[in-house]
Amino acid sequence: MLITIPGLLGPQALSEIRSTLDTVGWRDGRITAGAQAARVKNNQQADLSTRSGVALHKRLHDAITGNAIFEAAAQPKKLSRLMVSKAGEGEGYGTHVDNVLMRSGEDRLRTDLSFTLFLSQPSDYDGGELTIDWAGMVHSMKLEAGSLLLYPSTSLHQVETVTRGERIVCVGWVESLVRTAEQREILFDLENLRATLGQSLPHEAPEQLALAKIAANIRRLWVEN
Repeated sequence: MLITIPGLLGPQALSEIRSTLDTVGWRDGRITAGAQAARVKNNQQADLSTRSGVALHKRLHDAITGNAIFEAAAQPKKLSRLMVSKAGEGEGYGTHVDNVLMRSGEDRLRTDLSFTLFLSQPSDYDGGELTIDWAGMVHSMKLEAGSLLLYPSTSLHQVETVTRGERIVCVGWVESLVRTAEQREILFDLENLRATLGQSLPHEAPEQLALAKIAANIRRLWVEN
């Protein structure tokens, strides 16, 4: 399932985040890549270890985890430490598959889902499309700034070479409480149905209560604690 979440960050938040990024240091992005990925990775990584970087990381983390659509689609158990990447002219990230395990504080997580939160407007750069080989099709994505794309970590994907301007994104990985994509999709559909019913029925309506019971009991069957 490819999920697009538009407007996860608003214009004011984007402006403030971009201003903060002007003050951080940048380093070779290959230092955070696995052995295979490092051979095709050609970008820069923001240093988020400074005081302003730590505050920025928290702001991005809170915005992502506080989004109801992200929560319903990803069913997150753990999130990796976020990374902010920049690709200028001639830079990109060749075809690769994400590492199976990523750092999550002092722990490690299994990468079930990957996400890209776009921080640059599409008009700011040429090239730089996120291309995902999934379900027998190639999907080329270049979203509006502030929008997030959630996609399976199992897919081959790449960032096309930037030919003009700069592409800046926040990326991360999710270990889900629900192991399979099919199960997550069913739970996501149930949450969407509940939200739709909520527009016309009160929470105490029999239909709402029945749907809440079904969703909860399905989660009991599938959630890995």
